[in-house]
Amino acid sequence: MHKPELPVDQPSAQAPDGAPVIAWHGRQSVDMRNLSLVVLAVLASVFMLHWASAVFVPLMLGLTCSYALRPLVDRLQRLHLPRAAAAALVLLAIVGGLGWTGYRLSDDATKLIEGLPDAAQKVRQALRGSSSPRAPESTLDKVQKAATQIEEAAKESATAAPKAPRGVTRVQIEKPGFNLKDYLLGVMPTLAVSLGQVTLVLFITFFLLAAGDTFRRKMVKLAGPTLTSKKITLQALDEVTAQIQRYLLVQVLVSVLVGLATWAAFAAIGLEHAAVWGALACLLNFIPYIGSLLLTAGSAFVGFVQFGSVDMALAVAGISLLVHVVSGNLLTPWLTSRSSRMNAVAVFVGVLAFGWLWGVWGLLLGVPILLVVKAVCDRVDDFKPIGELLGE
Repeated sequence: MHKPELPVDQPSAQAPDGAPVIAWHGRQSVDMRNLSLVVLAVLASVFMLHWASAVFVPLMLGLTCSYALRPLVDRLQRLHLPRAAAAALVLLAIVGGLGWTGYRLSDDATKLIEGLPDAAQKVRQALRGSSSPRAPESTLDKVQKAATQIEEAAKESATAAPKAPRGVTRVQIEKPGFNLKDYLLGVMPTLAVSLGQVTLVLFITFFLLAAGDTFRRKMVKLAGPTLTSKKITLQALDEVTAQIQRYLLVQVLVSVLVGLATWAAFAAIGLEHAAVWGALACLLNFIPYIGSLLLTAGSAFVGFVQFGSVDMALAVAGISLLVHVVSGNLLTPWLTSRSSRMNAVAVFVGVLAFGWLWGVWGLLLGVPILLVVKAVCDRVDDFKPIGELLGE
């Protein structure tokens, strides 16, 4: 016997005030359950990524580096060089080049760091208005002198206090001075962890490069028995490889150009340690949005300390901003294809989210991960709205 079905999204009862009440049945309840499961899965994934950051960060860095270096290894392999040897040669060349660059710039970087306390003192004096000898004494200076005198008087009274009674030991607490050796010993565990992570990234990159297409073939094989699923998986992998390689190639090229332009511009106006600032500009350019702000603020601060003029500080900051605006709004879009461009809002939110998850490494990995997500979503029908949301 056929049972009548309840209509969907129709009022089945009334509230006390006479307003209709919607009764959800069938598909709506199933969709709500699916939505709840998706939300729970997303929250669980975020918690797992944050909790296991020590594993996921080196893995993602190694995977990204392997995508970037794969064309070089393939070219060396075509020259009849074993793939493992080609991967090791490429990694040794990169590590050696970075080490040589750091060694050449170490003296200037040390001088720049050693001058930071004096620079902070000069800025403090300039803000308090005591940098000019002819400037009248401000109210803040008078209050500061009075407080200093009161503190000295309190110390003298404590020193001249009557002696403690017989049998009572007087205790005086003094603040310990800064001990560089103790500070370095405290920093050593953090440096050891960082060095271990860098070593882990190098090993992961080497094994991925030496493996070649092994994991690619395995993923295609695990995609499913049908030819359609294998074809979609292969297209998604090709798209991911092309997107990441293009993005990293453009980023490296633009970052090198930004570093050279910053070096040349700062050297032309006479800013000290211009080569160090050029290297910092090259490295910070890999961090979207935040890297340019850090470089602008730091260079303006040093420019104000060196030249003692607000106009020169603004000039230094303007040069830094001009270089990043030209590279970000003209050079990068020109070098990037239309298919790999992403929505600026989605990139900004994604970089902030991954920065919250993984810190500085999240800021570096945010855009490559979003490119992978977009490439996969563009190939799967159910996820195409997400790919459209991430794209321009």
